[in-house]
Amino acid sequence: MRVTFLLFTIVCILTFGSCYSFTGASVAPHLKTVAIPLFEDVSGFGEPGLREKFTQKVIEMFRNDNNLEIGERLTSDSIIEGTISTVIDAPSVIGGNDIIKTRRITVTVHATYTDMKLRKKVWERDFSNWGEYTQGQQVRDVALNDAVNKVAEDILLETVSGW
Repeated sequence: MRVTFLLFTIVCILTFGSCYSFTGASVAPHLKTVAIPLFEDVSGFGEPGLREKFTQKVIEMFRNDNNLEIGERLTSDSIIEGTISTVIDAPSVIGGNDIIKTRRITVTVHATYTDMKLRKKVWERDFSNWGEYTQGQQVRDVALNDAVNKVAEDILLETVSGW
């Protein structure tokens, strides 16, 4: 009896589990391409190549998502433009004797998404996210990359599911 119920449950899961798929994405049907020009960096943080690294991460996220094809600025249906406005590296956890145990890098980007076909701004907002590290330049770079990845993902999600 127990084996029969287990087999029935497995068959139901396999049969009906593939009937529904949810991606969470809902880009307007008239938009097929997005241009993502180089983001500006006015943060004053002094990280060489930050704007290139951030722009490439946003492009990579959109390519992997596959809802909008990356296109050229003059011919794309939509465009994402932005500025890295602040990068803050500050203590996060302070232990005994005022010793800093972890630090947090917070990246804030001001971005806009414009529908070029309808000549309408879809959204404009600030995105902010962070990465934490303990000590050392290599670990700091990992935390910065983590923050960049999170902000880039936030921009993607706002674009493909914000409709």
